Amino acid sequence: MCKIHALSVPRAKAPFEKTTIERRELRPDDVLIDIKYCGICHSDIHNAYDEWGGGMFPMVPGHEMAGVVTAVGPKVTKFAVGDRVGVGCFVDSCGECEYCLRGEEQFCTKGVVLSYNSLDYDGNPTYGGYSQKIVVKEDFVVLIPDALDLDVASPLLCAGITTYSPLKKWSAGPGKKVAIVGMGGLGHLAVQFAHAMGAEVTVLSQSLNKKDEARSLGADHYFATSDPATFSALASRFDLILNTVSSNLDMDAYLSMLRVDGTLVNVGAPSQPDKYNVFSLIMHRRSIAGSLVGGIRETQEMLDFSAQHGIAPKIEIIRADQVDEAYGRVLRSDVRYRFVIDMATL
Repeated sequence: MCKIHALSVPRAKAPFEKTTIERRELRPDDVLIDIKYCGICHSDIHNAYDEWGGGMFPMVPGHEMAGVVTAVGPKVTKFAVGDRVGVGCFVDSCGECEYCLRGEEQFCTKGVVLSYNSLDYDGNPTYGGYSQKIVVKEDFVVLIPDALDLDVASPLLCAGITTYSPLKKWSAGPGKKVAIVGMGGLGHLAVQFAHAMGAEVTVLSQSLNKKDEARSLGADHYFATSDPATFSALASRFDLILNTVSSNLDMDAYLSMLRVDGTLVNVGAPSQPDKYNVFSLIMHRRSIAGSLVGGIRETQEMLDFSAQHGIAPKIEIIRADQVDEAYGRVLRSDVRYRFVIDMATL
């Protein structure tokens, strides 16, 4: 076992504490990574506050890890010491079910092992990226292209793949009208991906405060959802609406903006159920869908796509002793657009 420093919360909503955790010794197919940066995801807050239930404490959050390989097991073939790598939302799966075999490990029928707040297949709790090092099976590590700085790459490992995957699956591209709901940590990346894929991109945000930034990231149009006229002006307009916000919406109002055969895809996760009128779906053959993250192959594809098209999150780097403050600022929407922890400050 290797003892390392980490940030943990001892119980729900408690302040972070500097503590020590153990990482396992290298197995033959394992990679040891020095974590240089770890992004803060809104789901970290949901988990640390136990808003979704099932919190396992003490908890070390973090699933947007970017770092450097410092050791490899004897059977590792994909990585070498010195490689720039990342680890995202999960660290193991069965590798045998239909979903694992087609590269969608996130839907593993045995149950994917999450990077934190989870149990591995030996029954041990997993600890995430708010820590100095991590040991991971090589099949769950991705290579970060040289064109992406490590600090910028870290949020792509969750926020990036969370938005890239549904845009790809629902065929955002030339000739498609795509709306992005929310111009936050997820939304500002979704705008960049949809634009790079060739879609006509509209941002739907509560106010016009971020209009200029949205335009600079590739948005063609921008509307304030606080204005009731927005929904009538955009009636039956979009092929795809990607909802990135974590609060409940007037779903019927947003569904009214879909064309026939249009789809509203949710990647934000509100703590309360949404409600909608099913006739809005039936009468126009509209769909409501959800999307998780992508598998390992798609995550690598997303990183390569980001490097090729110059896609990067806008980040604010913080010290390890600023995480509690950062959580509060995320809840106040006081960040543009992702916090990234410099793990050298731990």
